[in-house]
Amino acid sequence: MINFTINDQLVEVEPETTILEAAKQVGIHIPTLCYHPDLAVKANCRVCVVEVAGMDKLQAACMTQVREGLVVETRSQRVREARRIVVELMLANHDQTCTTCDSNGTCELRQLADRLNIKENRYDQLLELSPIVGGNPSILRDMNKCIKCGRCIQVCNDIQQVGAIYNIGRSTDMYMGPAYKNDLTQSHCTFCGQCINVCPVGAIYEKNDIKEVLDAIEDDSKHVIVQIAPAVRVSIGEMFGLSPGSIVTGKIPAILRKIGFDKVFDTDFTADLTILEEGTELLGRLKNNGVLPMLTSCSPGWINYIEQFYPELIPHLSTCKSPQQMFGALAKTYYADKMGISPDDLVVVSIMPCTAKKYEAQREEMGVGDTLDVDYVLTTREFGKMIKIVGYDINDAPEEAFDEPFGITTGAGVIFGASGGVMEAALRTVYEVVTGEELEDINLTAVRGMEGIKEASIPVGDLMVNVAVTNSLSRARDMMELIKDGKADYHFVEVMCCPGGCIGGGGQPRPTTNAIRKERIAGIYEADADMILRKSHKNPAVLKLYEEFLGEPNSHKAHELLHTTYTERGMH
Repeated sequence: MINFTINDQLVEVEPETTILEAAKQVGIHIPTLCYHPDLAVKANCRVCVVEVAGMDKLQAACMTQVREGLVVETRSQRVREARRIVVELMLANHDQTCTTCDSNGTCELRQLADRLNIKENRYDQLLELSPIVGGNPSILRDMNKCIKCGRCIQVCNDIQQVGAIYNIGRSTDMYMGPAYKNDLTQSHCTFCGQCINVCPVGAIYEKNDIKEVLDAIEDDSKHVIVQIAPAVRVSIGEMFGLSPGSIVTGKIPAILRKIGFDKVFDTDFTADLTILEEGTELLGRLKNNGVLPMLTSCSPGWINYIEQFYPELIPHLSTCKSPQQMFGALAKTYYADKMGISPDDLVVVSIMPCTAKKYEAQREEMGVGDTLDVDYVLTTREFGKMIKIVGYDINDAPEEAFDEPFGITTGAGVIFGASGGVMEAALRTVYEVVTGEELEDINLTAVRGMEGIKEASIPVGDLMVNVAVTNSLSRARDMMELIKDGKADYHFVEVMCCPGGCIGGGGQPRPTTNAIRKERIAGIYEADADMILRKSHKNPAVLKLYEEFLGEPNSHKAHELLHTTYTERGMH
């Protein structure tokens, strides 16, 4: 153990502990901006500087490790003034339209200025405004707000390994983005939105569709329905003061009805449907020597990635649409016919933890002619803002049920929200369909969690089914290389674009850190355990849908509505 002194307090910590980490352990707050707990330390903003006895220059607490006998001061006038100067210089080159900023209320720069008691700036405003860049349906970039912390570049290049944005230029001409100040459509961006999750200010944010959705609700000629994704139920509460992982499933339908939606449905329904379609497809490939391993296709950021980086492996993808798109296809056909509504008068809204879902909904394959399966996609963050716009608080909402028929769901649909959930749900069904027996333990913990590539082998009849699960695009890259090299001895592989799966999606409340992801994952599995039905093939509404409309899994009708094709793409 290392003994050192911080603010006259003797502290004992493990070796290789930084001053910042040690300060946290004893309740001393040291401000940061470029630092993020899930990213490599850069120490380029200098907001976390402290005094160290015997050293002339102030030291960055985020990267300076403690040593025996070290004496640290975090609160001196010299430290306070240095931090103030750094922040004032940032503000001098920052668009301070805080009241209309997308990050109003969560901006780390604004919070830091308050903490440092900066009420006026001693430096003149130097910023020359540039236009907001947003030629895509998912992500906008406002470089007038960028503080050049580099977090977005780290997550894009290190965590996701996509390389859509870089640190370009030098000195005052430096900017973060694609080359030549292009839009993200002119890069290899997958629209995963992880850059939004780590941005400390309002420089990157999702395209906002709240007004369009509220306008549709106000239009009496339109029948507006909404679906909500599994991951949202354990994260939306964060925007109303609840802890991460808090389950508010029953409050969501009540809030959405108050907002004015005509019907409120659960994407868990089509998650169950996906399992039957995808599981049947897998069994068909196993029986008929199809392309293996089969790769899941429900994560749109992952689909964007494989189409650009590994198009030669597209035959490995399941042909299933994502649960979001399956819901839209059924809404515009089965539901519209049941309700006697023209598809042209039906507006389908999705509430998703994902920014890439906005792009997915507008893909030309996701609809028939000019009629899209899904009309609007709101992120979890947009959903929280919409609740506040209309004057509600999710804490005050009563518990209500989702509407039928797309409101009857199972725990298997719920766990789609966490990495490994699709695989676990699929195996619960495939095992019982093939063997006619019940799994002794349906909690397949081997595929749960956020760690690297998770593997499991499950005996299904006479076959030992080998499966694997990855999350984040850097791990997807590792898996694709294994498949290319013939080293992936798997039958089925789940790939999720975002770290932790959908609970860590680019549209989730900020902050989203790995610690918060783990709390949301715990909430997902708690919600699953509380469900009466926990297997997709036991969902009576799904079985009735096949009986009345689809026939059977992978039927011609099912393929027409619920399956699609993917193709090689350059930049979007």
